[in-house]
Amino acid sequence: MESCIVNTPLGFTKIVGNEKGIRSVTVLNSEENVSDIIPDTLEDCVYQLNEYFDGERKKFDLNLNPQGTDFQKRVWDELLHIPYGKTLSYLNLSKKLGDVKAIRAVANANGKNPLWIIVPCHRVIGSDGSLTGYAGGLHRKQWLLEHESPYKQQSLF
Repeated sequence: MESCIVNTPLGFTKIVGNEKGIRSVTVLNSEENVSDIIPDTLEDCVYQLNEYFDGERKKFDLNLNPQGTDFQKRVWDELLHIPYGKTLSYLNLSKKLGDVKAIRAVANANGKNPLWIIVPCHRVIGSDGSLTGYAGGLHRKQWLLEHESPYKQQSLF
């Protein structure tokens, strides 16, 4: 596995992967040294993340290779179907997966998503519209949803 650290508007981010695909993209809660050299296998991921943060990319086109249970992978795959700028409740996500009673398991799998932003777990919210749980912190979830929102808040001053 190869890795690199890049700086994003939401903090330092570690990308891990190899020729089989991207294994993880994780926001870090500490200051890190940005990688001087980006491994060839991770260059496209770095490029696409930069496009996303610049507002030029709405969908990622990468080979993904996350590690998880079959159930987790089903949840993560379903997250890929939530369009940019849209949200889905945990309850509705459970329904899409065929078991409304699995809401806690779905939420748990969502929280273990190793591919921050690329697999858009930040687009899953509470049934009442609340921002619930996000491994990267609710402030980052809010930032991501505002970044993707078609309704940009304008400054009053």
